[in-house]
Amino acid sequence: MAETRLKAVVLAAGKGTRLRIGDTDAPKVMRQARGKPLLSYVLDSLAFIGKADTIIVVGYGRDAVSGFFPGYAYAVQEKQLGTGHAVMAASGMLSGYDGPVLVCYGDMPAVRRETYEALVSEHVESKNACTILTGESSLPLPYGRVLRDVDGAFLHVVEDRDCTPEQKKITELNSGVYVFNSPRLLEALLDLKSDNTQGEYYLTDVPAILGARNLRVGLHKRDLGDEIIGVNTAEQLAQVEEILRKREIM
Repeated sequence: MAETRLKAVVLAAGKGTRLRIGDTDAPKVMRQARGKPLLSYVLDSLAFIGKADTIIVVGYGRDAVSGFFPGYAYAVQEKQLGTGHAVMAASGMLSGYDGPVLVCYGDMPAVRRETYEALVSEHVESKNACTILTGESSLPLPYGRVLRDVDGAFLHVVEDRDCTPEQKKITELNSGVYVFNSPRLLEALLDLKSDNTQGEYYLTDVPAILGARNLRVGLHKRDLGDEIIGVNTAEQLAQVEEILRKREIM
């Protein structure tokens, strides 16, 4: 990937209630897969971005995360009010920065470095306000569907639970990983609303806000396979461990 100024925001504030195994009270991103915290794999894949430019958004068990991963920048999300709210928690640390910012999740350990780099490259080359990592997977993942217009351009993302039967047939999934132009992201966050059944601020609404302002929203589509599994349950943790085990063998 060509040298470019770059920051990252890694969302890592969750408690992981559904991931309870034994009596551990560790935050979700500190749960272990193959002897390492989930977040460790994510940060390894983001090693092309400097530690000081990698903002980890923490909440529950924040000291356990920051103590294990020194040298990174940290933002605190006091209450977990959605993915958009998590990025809002980091917004002060992006103030004055006018380059691209990669937003990803600390509980998605299988995303490869080359996937992140390809997403960033497309964003920079296309001069987008936002570029969304999308793709298809044979796994039954409850992810939002990407809606395009007749010309193939981005319209918006429909969350899995809100999809009509027809939209459920769409195979292009929103991975939840994005690159934004930082000033445009901060402007859009100011207009983000929580008028939904969960009362949360969804990051998935930001690309549509940018599109409504006639700003370029691009789609970087890849065959993502098993890369975009998020770990929310013990079953998903076991699934990810098997994926990582096979990669080590290869």
